[in-house]
Amino acid sequence: MSTTPTLTGAEIVIKALRDQGVDTIFGYPGGAVLPIYDALFKQNHIRHILVRHEQAAVHAAEGYARSSGKVGVVLVTSGPGATNAVTGLVDALMDSIPIVCLTGQVPTHLIGNDAFQECDTTGITRPATKHNYLVKDVNQLARTLHEGFYVAKNGRPGPVVIDIPKDIQFAEGTYKAPAECQPKSYRPQVRPDLNKVEEAVELIANAKRPIFYVGGGVINSGPIASRLLTQFVRMTGYPCTATLMGLGAYPASDKQFLGMLGMHGTYEANLAMHGCDVMINIGARFDDRVTGKLSEFSPGSRKIHVDIDPSSINKNVRVDVPIVGDAAHVLEDMIRVWKARAKRADQKALAEWWKQIEFWRARDCLRYEKTDKVIKPQFALERLRAAIAGRDDVFISTEVGQHQMWAAQFIPFEKPNRWLTSGGLGTMGYGLPAAIGAQIANPDALCIDVAGEASILMNIQEMSTALQYRLPVKVFILNNQWMGMVRQWQQLLHGERYSESYSEALPDFVKLADAFGGVGLRATKTSEVDDVIKEMIAIERPVIVDMCVDQKENCFPMIPGGKAHNEMLLGPDEKLEEATPEEGMVLV
Repeated sequence: MSTTPTLTGAEIVIKALRDQGVDTIFGYPGGAVLPIYDALFKQNHIRHILVRHEQAAVHAAEGYARSSGKVGVVLVTSGPGATNAVTGLVDALMDSIPIVCLTGQVPTHLIGNDAFQECDTTGITRPATKHNYLVKDVNQLARTLHEGFYVAKNGRPGPVVIDIPKDIQFAEGTYKAPAECQPKSYRPQVRPDLNKVEEAVELIANAKRPIFYVGGGVINSGPIASRLLTQFVRMTGYPCTATLMGLGAYPASDKQFLGMLGMHGTYEANLAMHGCDVMINIGARFDDRVTGKLSEFSPGSRKIHVDIDPSSINKNVRVDVPIVGDAAHVLEDMIRVWKARAKRADQKALAEWWKQIEFWRARDCLRYEKTDKVIKPQFALERLRAAIAGRDDVFISTEVGQHQMWAAQFIPFEKPNRWLTSGGLGTMGYGLPAAIGAQIANPDALCIDVAGEASILMNIQEMSTALQYRLPVKVFILNNQWMGMVRQWQQLLHGERYSESYSEALPDFVKLADAFGGVGLRATKTSEVDDVIKEMIAIERPVIVDMCVDQKENCFPMIPGGKAHNEMLLGPDEKLEEATPEEGMVLV
């Protein structure tokens, strides 16, 4: 007779979460998950954060995961609970964020009968997740949960859905600890092929116009990867640029950092990418916002690509030296080989390359027209940057649009995990719940959501969550009364036909903050900006700042869709003519 104690499925869920080190769940209850919520009620080890919408639960879990390095956990009910979470799941999939989402399901005997609040959760979320499960045996529940956490955080991180029918939650079964449930079939390659590393180092050392191109994979690898990256880049003396998701992987204040690259990247970063002869891609996936026109992307360069996901290599861009492995392990090996072989950059060629880059940098591509007549969004972010300068405890999240790109351009990040934004999916409504998740993970930190007035309305109800849990998150709205990026594209690419991009019925955000129980502040002229920011930071409650900015300001530089890196627009009336790196680039 077995002496192994039995637990209900709901109790198994809670015990498995505890054994995985989970301390926080973001969720919303419903009929199909009530047994799990009942088990949650009976314990004091795991905190539950009640959001106001399931999409926000996943975004909050993303913010928690990205700012802490832990797996974010979500708990939602069946049917609409699961379908409401899909946007957040795809967002996490695109940006490689480790999430475990537990969904309730109707009892097993009702599956397929169109029961109340039933949907095919595993079918719907299959393309939205790294992996998903439907649990049909309570004795397999613990193993499935532990495997789900393993899959979510190992290899290229991503979201995992575990669908648990209600009868499985009530049924009794045996519990297995994580050590008893080691997956056998999924073993991602973390250590690189040393021969490939040696080949890459040889190519790097012989480069004349090199550039490091780093992405979110460096940040996902952990803080040590960022330290190793910084060490290696400084050893070589080469320039470094980062994707939107890679900001913070290399210190922004370092003289070798060229800023963000891509559609709204800096002049010097994009032209260095276009003119390089050796590109060292570490943890980025050559997405279209970075590459622009593929046929003209970095022509003539030899490319090294380091990625933990084998399917990302040669997917968009053919590379010369593919290296499958974790960024930290690869960088560690690269540094060791570089030192062992006493490698040194070609100093004469490198000096010429830096001379060219400094010529591009002197264009001051982020300049804007300064005026006291209206608040420029760039000015507001510069003053925010000045107010938080020197603080190590600041986490910036964003919604999606012009404000997102301006924040990436004007707020520098010295460390990883401080920048939380929706990159791949571009999800409006991401920033506020992400800031809530970051605040939960970092209770003493300053968490600011840089928002647009259109995006913030997507999940504004989460102000209620912030108030309930006394989370002093700050919402910094750059309010131009337009869907700014849509308006910009309509102006530049669609003959100034502004179809449905103007918001004619906006709320009074100061009154709205007050209605939620928070604090609302507003600035309408430049002389008010510093005082409003200072007050926002000082208030230890949720705050909404309505920063009324120039309605017609556009975000530049900009690479129009389908164009190459050397076809950037620096302003509304400017374009660049093509030129080789040695000749420099001049305004027409």
